[in-house]
Amino acid sequence: MPINQIQDSDITKAINNCLNCARSCTETFHYCLEQKGTAFSGKHLSLLQICVESCQLSARLLIAGSEFHHQACELSFEICEACATECERYEEDEVFKRCAATCRRCAEYCRAMSGMTVKLPLTEKGQSIRM
Repeated sequence: MPINQIQDSDITKAINNCLNCARSCTETFHYCLEQKGTAFSGKHLSLLQICVESCQLSARLLIAGSEFHHQACELSFEICEACATECERYEEDEVFKRCAATCRRCAEYCRAMSGMTVKLPLTEKGQSIRM
């Protein structure tokens, strides 16, 4: 497959969005820690960290071509949505606005990559059925 097709693929875009989201959430986490006199909730800081880890996992599984990327991407979709919602609470802050937008964009790519798969019991031939 030519390099251009790989670079332009939906999987590559999803990987890049996951990595961008992980970077944005890490930057936002450190931004929160650097703010003097401002108390961000432990829940918000924890959610930023969880979003980083989830997006990194999704990116790694997509890069590896793992059969488990669907489940990781579905989880990342949900976490990115929650993180975006939390960041949007600080609507007047540009760092949080940027993080929320990055999380929303990543969530859309993760939703597409998840396929919202359902694993059914094994068939007689020992293969699982996917919908």
